[in-house]
Amino acid sequence: MNLLVTGGAGFIGSNFIRYWLKKYNSDNLVNLDSLTYAANLASLQDVAAKFANRYSFIKANISERELIIDLIQKENIDIVVNFAAESHNSRAIINPAIFFESNVLASQQLLEACKQTNTRIHHVSTCEVYGDLELDSPDSFAEDYPYKPNTPYNASKASTDLLVNSYFKTFGLKTTISICSNNYGPFQHPEKLIPLFITNALENKPLPLYKSSQNKREWLHVEDHCRAIDLIIKKGNIGEKYNIGSAIEKSVEEISNIILKSLAKPKSLKTYVTDRPGHDKRYLLNSNKIKEKLGWQAEVKFEKGIQETIQWYIDNPQWWQTLKRKTIFQEDNWQIATNLKTSRL
Repeated sequence: MNLLVTGGAGFIGSNFIRYWLKKYNSDNLVNLDSLTYAANLASLQDVAAKFANRYSFIKANISERELIIDLIQKENIDIVVNFAAESHNSRAIINPAIFFESNVLASQQLLEACKQTNTRIHHVSTCEVYGDLELDSPDSFAEDYPYKPNTPYNASKASTDLLVNSYFKTFGLKTTISICSNNYGPFQHPEKLIPLFITNALENKPLPLYKSSQNKREWLHVEDHCRAIDLIIKKGNIGEKYNIGSAIEKSVEEISNIILKSLAKPKSLKTYVTDRPGHDKRYLLNSNKIKEKLGWQAEVKFEKGIQETIQWYIDNPQWWQTLKRKTIFQEDNWQIATNLKTSRL
């Protein structure tokens, strides 16, 4: 099988590429990424060296339809796996336009390229498209739950899901969609919650918690996510979407306490900051469909996964320190989005 992975230099994409090439030793994979700030080819140095005969990288944007058409035809691509997206809620509050340009308009060009070449596409989405739940709610989001996005980022992802489905319904394009809960694991950009808290604690810097620190998220190890996408590609029904969740819920407060305890750092590092506009209270996916239809189960226990993740950041300071120096959205700018100030960006 020949795969085109878009957004493969990001967190989940790079983990997926490594997973796929290790598992399928006769498959070829092309990684297409525009290398925005959250992408990092250093995450794939080992892949480029070990799988040089089966892996290649092209710097391009998914909006470049003709380039992608040529690439699909030249490389005999069997499936496009789309991870490409802007994915930071706070950044989306500051500049929503970038998110709709990247996540919706550019994705339409990618879909058009797939339509013109009759190439299947799997699109990776987020649980945030469903909106949020009350903290004490007995409900969870099944695949038929209505979309109720609350932020510009969430709305851009929901729009793309609907766009993907429209290409299936209208043009007969072979599509599948996966909706995942919050991922964690190695190679995640240090602006995200778990790596931000780990790296700040390692540097004895404050851990910025929103005042709504009891808000909950469902935590999925990136390796479990990769296995689920694998099953959808191999066994999933065309035109359908599948939720991928672990059923492991932890509040932001709990996450900070786990990290501080593991690193033997004082709780006084926790700093409470103004809440973000449109901050969702809770996400929880109903993942029965992928379990019952495709036989998937989350395998990584959270206690083991979080400790391995913490250790990875301890062992790889050069990787995340470089990103922290480069990014314009550092932890000392954490409240910019909540205060809607743009002068420093």
